[in-house]
This record gives sequence, C-alpha cells and structure tokens, in this order.
Amino acid sequence: MAMTITEKILAAGAHEPSVHPGQLIMADLSLVLGNDITSPVAIKELPKFGKDKVFDKDRIALVPDHFTPNKDIKAAEQCACVRAFAEKENITNYFEVGEVGVEHALLPEKGLVTAGDIVIGADSHTCTYGALGAFSTGVGSTDMAAGMAIGKAWFKVPSSIKFNLHGALRPRVTGKDLILTIIGMIGVDGALYKAMEFAGEGVSSLSMDDRFTVSNMAIEAGAKCGIFPVDDKTLGYLKEHGAKEPKIFSSDPDAEYEKVYEIDLGTISPTVAYPHLPENAHDAKEGRDIRIDQVVIGSCTNGRLSDLRAAAEILKGRHVAKGLRALIIPATPRVWREAMDEGLFSIFTDAGCVISPPTCGPCLGGYMGILSRGERCVSTTNRNFVGRMGHPESEVYLASPYTAAASAVTGYITDPEDF
Repeated sequence: MAMTITEKILAAGAHEPSVHPGQLIMADLSLVLGNDITSPVAIKELPKFGKDKVFDKDRIALVPDHFTPNKDIKAAEQCACVRAFAEKENITNYFEVGEVGVEHALLPEKGLVTAGDIVIGADSHTCTYGALGAFSTGVGSTDMAAGMAIGKAWFKVPSSIKFNLHGALRPRVTGKDLILTIIGMIGVDGALYKAMEFAGEGVSSLSMDDRFTVSNMAIEAGAKCGIFPVDDKTLGYLKEHGAKEPKIFSSDPDAEYEKVYEIDLGTISPTVAYPHLPENAHDAKEGRDIRIDQVVIGSCTNGRLSDLRAAAEILKGRHVAKGLRALIIPATPRVWREAMDEGLFSIFTDAGCVISPPTCGPCLGGYMGILSRGERCVSTTNRNFVGRMGHPESEVYLASPYTAAASAVTGYITDPEDF
C-alpha cells in the first residue's frame, strides 16, 4: 500500500505494516515535551495513571520558557512545580533559567529530535520538528501526562495535503513570507487535522531555519503537522547538533493526497498578516500608511541566529523611528551568545533596540512587551488573535524579521525590498 511520509512514520511507531487516513492507532513516542504553563497540569494528572515513575527520564523534555525568568508569583509557583518534578523524576532534559530557551528552537538545537521521530508536546507549535522529517504535534496536558506515564499516544492518522515548491525565494523573502502566503491561500482551517507535506525541487533552496518557520506555523492552518522530506541539509543539521541516528522515510510516488498545490517560490513577496488572523495576508507594500508602536523580533518562529542576522542587515547604521519600541529576543542562550559574539548586539543597541533574555514573553501576551489599548505591533511571532499581545483593542501584524526591522526604522509597515 502506497503511503505518505507521515503515514510511514506513524505505521512504524504503531508497529503496523501500513496505516491509512482516519485509522486510529497507538504509537510509541520518541519524546514528550512540556513547558511551564502546560507541564504542571500534566504533572498533577500523572498519578491517575497508576505509575510510580515516568516511562523514560531521557525521553521527556521540560522547558520552562513562557514566563521565565519568572514574571510574578504565579509564574514562580508554576516553575517551582516543574522544577520539583524534574528533580524527583531525575529528568535528563530539564532546562533551568540560564540554559533554557524557547522550546521549539531549543530542542532541535540540542539534538533532541531526529528524522523519523514521533513527538508530542503540550504546546501547539510542537509541529515545528516536521522540518527535520519527524512527525510532531501539539496535544493537551492530559495527553502529555499519558505520554509521560506509558510512552505511547493515540492518533488518528491524518490525510495529507502536498505543497510542491519550485524555484527559490528572492533575497529578503523568507520562509515566514512563504507560510503566511500559504495560510492566506488556504485559510486558518484549510488543513484542519491534515498533514501539510512540503515537497518538490524548491525544498532544497530553503534553509533549515526557513523550514522550521514553515513547519512551526502549519498549526495556523489547522494542520496536525507540517513535514519536510529529509535531504542533505537535514542530515547536516542533525549531525551538527548531535542528534541520534535518523530514521529516514519518504512518500511513495503514488501516495494519495487530498489536494496538491504548486507554488513558485520566486513569486512570493514580503508578506504581512493583518489582525486578527494569520490568514489575513497582504503584500507588505500595502501597509505603508499603517503606523506602528512596537516591533518584536524573536519567538519559536523567528528567533534563531539567521533571523537576528536578517534584522541586523536592515538595522545596521540606522535607528528605529522616534517613539517606537523595538524588542530583540534571541530564542536560546546559544543564539544569544552567538549574536553577541558576531557584534549583532552592538548593531541592535546602536539602533535603539532592547535585547531580552530567551523567553516566549510577548508572543502570548505574557510580559516583556505588552500592548496597551490601540497600539499596533509588527511581530515575527506566529499568532495575531484578538488580545494576543495585550489589550484586546491592540493589533498584531505578523511578518518576517526583514519586514519587522524595516518597519521599525520607518515606523510604518514597510517592504524590506525597498531598503
């Protein structure tokens, strides 16, 4: 039976010769992930499974990244719960402040996910690891508890939608522009509980960071996962980051897809998603009259070193607009250190930006950049729902680091190709 890459990974995890869309399976888990918001709920549910210990202390990752360093007493108590559990269970991959980063940037960087893995995380953007040829998806805290207890999870095998990519992106056009364009095409429910599979010769032109960004935002189209084939770039990344031996799967030529889209990467332009949905995609050139108050460059979507380099390319020798706040949030301590060593911090501070420690912070309206009534923010994060970054009457515009940095300089939404 012909299968897609997603179906093959799930079949292997379920120890079945084949699976088909809609089939219910129980599959072995390679990794179970939680953060400081979702893990305490799972920890409290764990005793209900009648287990004295977690299934495998090496295959659980606890990443307190949302409200750390602790922003208030409640955040401190949440983190204390996770810390105590990690100590009690001797969790190998628990990351304390000083080594913690935004989870979906940190785990690949640490080599904790490889091709062919099945990963669940109590965070919707766990789909990021599809960039590595893994099946990874977000779940609720109760499913996380079950995963920690028995190392397995129930799945309904998703059907797949294929996006054949051709050509290459133009300079200053990124994976963020690509995925915003796709979500604009198909809508926020256009891939509901589907696997978004990215294929075609154009894949090879995308950097790994571009692929992480695209997979990260698959959930914004409602997808169960967003997955790329494994190629030399993937294998090079896995080797560089010390990941375990990959299990490489590829889709059969005659595998069935619900839909197939053909996308010429050369036609993608700098794109901005206007409030209040990621599907509200517009060409960046359309926003030149939209005045903004804040820019955020960071998150699990665009807080990697290449993202900071892109922002620095625009900001070097320039200054943010008067009265505008520009926040730079490196996604991990390694990114923070490398950006500092490269001199990017000097560029940012000379330009009038503020640099944060690694945190999710403003992405979910947590802290480090909350918006007041009527304020507008151009952000490299992944969601722009009502009240996402603060006051329900504020507005968030999603964009790439190039577009965000260009907008910071002018004070208006700006096409980076104009610089």
